[in-house]
Amino acid sequence: MIKSIKTPCYVCEEALLEKNLELLDYVQQRSGAKIILALKGFAMWSTFDLVKRYLHGCTASGLHEAKLAYEKFGKEVHTYSPAFNDEDIQEIAKISDHIVFNSPSQLMRFKDVVKSINPNVSLSIRINPEVSSSPVDIYNPCGIYSRLGTTLANFDESVLEHIEGLNFHALCEQDADALEEVLEAFEEKFSKYFKGLKYINFGGGHHITRKGYDVEKLISLISDFRAKYDVEVYLEPGEAVGWQTGFLISSVLDTFKNGMNVAILDTSAEAHMPDTLAMPYRAMVRGSGEAGEKAHTYRFGGNTCLAGDIMGDYSFDEPLKVGDKVIFEDQIHYTFVKNTTFNGIRLPSLAIWRKNGTIDIIKDFGYEDYKNRLS
Repeated sequence: MIKSIKTPCYVCEEALLEKNLELLDYVQQRSGAKIILALKGFAMWSTFDLVKRYLHGCTASGLHEAKLAYEKFGKEVHTYSPAFNDEDIQEIAKISDHIVFNSPSQLMRFKDVVKSINPNVSLSIRINPEVSSSPVDIYNPCGIYSRLGTTLANFDESVLEHIEGLNFHALCEQDADALEEVLEAFEEKFSKYFKGLKYINFGGGHHITRKGYDVEKLISLISDFRAKYDVEVYLEPGEAVGWQTGFLISSVLDTFKNGMNVAILDTSAEAHMPDTLAMPYRAMVRGSGEAGEKAHTYRFGGNTCLAGDIMGDYSFDEPLKVGDKVIFEDQIHYTFVKNTTFNGIRLPSLAIWRKNGTIDIIKDFGYEDYKNRLS
């Protein structure tokens, strides 16, 4: 069935997605926390009928994600942005249950207009606890001179009469030990402001569905925190929802030698797998080995003119030929949400591999999608 898929195409496996959701729901049931989906990591809204059976809503990073959450998910909408503008905040206020401001100045600027539009919206401030063990600087929200969140030195106590919660986000693909370290700093600096708050949002970056993650420790940390401060706790993972729930399938367009074997694929690291270059990391390819491990090693290149559009070096038992399928594993989170049409390259289709064994092509892309992004 896979061989019949027109490439390139992202395929989300419904059974694997539900397995992740069941684990996340286990955390909810045991800890009392509410888990919401971070659309920045996983926004395949064709799966939302399944996702919303388990999760309480979505967290959005601005107006367009908030509209998607409101229209397609239909549960709680939490909206954050490093800075809102006068136009967007009015529409955001209409459709959001929670609005998270990045700074006291943003909250004081917009609180009245927000409340005049939606008196029931809950306001909060994003905190920078100034502690993070994020493995890569580009994804470290607590790095030096960070623009994300308010430090203790910049916290304005006058906001307390206007907010119902505090938020922090300090993790990136990390475990419960990293959360424990952040919580210790967060409590030490900000617990004096917890009295009277309704909730604390622990942000995202919790790698809950990764093999080896200490789920029971996470449950204990949440439960203890809730009992200690009598507040509701939110988590907002994105990657943990889409983690290892599907793949990107591509085809070999050409092979040749230039000091080593090179294979050109109909996909692109730059346009279709941007985190492999930004993180960076080497995506797993089904049936492959490290360079030199198997008989035939190839350097995979994307079908764009960027010299650095390289996926990496992979080895195979048999030589590759034009038309062979190449499957990049774990390419559902932080991929199509970041896609570009650089060079006019076609965006991969989106598909769902249903639990009954059928594969539904949900969305195809073409020239109009490229043209309509331009003018």
